[in-house]
Amino acid sequence: MDNPSKITEGGIEYALGKFDGKNVIYDFDLILIYLNAKGKLLFGEHFKIYNHDHVIIRKLCYYLIKDHQNCKKDNIDPDKGLLLSGPVGCGKTSLMKLIRHLTPLQRPYEIIPCRNIAFSFNHLGFKTIEDYGNTKFFCFDDLGIEPSGRYYGKDLNVMGEVLLSRYELYLQTKHKIKTHATTNLNAEELEERYGNRVRSRMRELFNLIAFDKNSKDKRS
Repeated sequence: MDNPSKITEGGIEYALGKFDGKNVIYDFDLILIYLNAKGKLLFGEHFKIYNHDHVIIRKLCYYLIKDHQNCKKDNIDPDKGLLLSGPVGCGKTSLMKLIRHLTPLQRPYEIIPCRNIAFSFNHLGFKTIEDYGNTKFFCFDDLGIEPSGRYYGKDLNVMGEVLLSRYELYLQTKHKIKTHATTNLNAEELEERYGNRVRSRMRELFNLIAFDKNSKDKRS
C-alpha cells in the first residue's frame, strides 16, 4: 500500500511523520515544513506560515488527520465540519485551500465563494439550493457577506437555505457528508444575518475555530 506519511510535490518528497504499516504517527513540525512548501507552490514565494497562527493550524491539522485524542482536548468533534472565522485578510481561505492537501487519500472538499452561490440563485432559482444540497463536500467561503438572492421578484436568504439543506443532508447521511465554511462574522452577526433557526443548525454542523479578532491583515 502507498505510504500516506509521505507526499511528493515538485519532485521533492516530504515526510509528515512515520508510517507503521497501518497508521501514520504525524509530526507537527514536519507538517509545517510541508504546508509551507505547498503554500509557496499554491500562492507564490511570498507565502509564509506565521508563528502566531500555529495554534489555529494545529487544530485544523488535528481535525483533518483525525487525531481523536487531541481533537477531544481542543473540544473538536471530528463528525462535524469546520467553521473558520476571523477578521478580513487573516488567511482563512488560504488555509482551507492549503490544508486539504495534507490528506490526499481523503475525500476533498470544493471551495465555493458564497457570493457566487447567491448570483447563481439569481439566474437559476431554486435549482441552486438543490445543487449545493447534494452529497459533495463543500467549503463555503466568506459566509455572511454575500448579497441576498432574488429570483422572479422573490427575495431569499440563499446561504441560509443552503445551510438548512446541508444540515438535513448531514442528518440523513449519519454525519458522513461534511460542510465547511469561512466567515468574517462573529456568532452574534451570523445569527442576525441568518436567524436563530439557521444559527442553531450551524452549531450542530460546525466546529468553530477562530482567529484572534486582532489578527493582522496578511495581504497588506
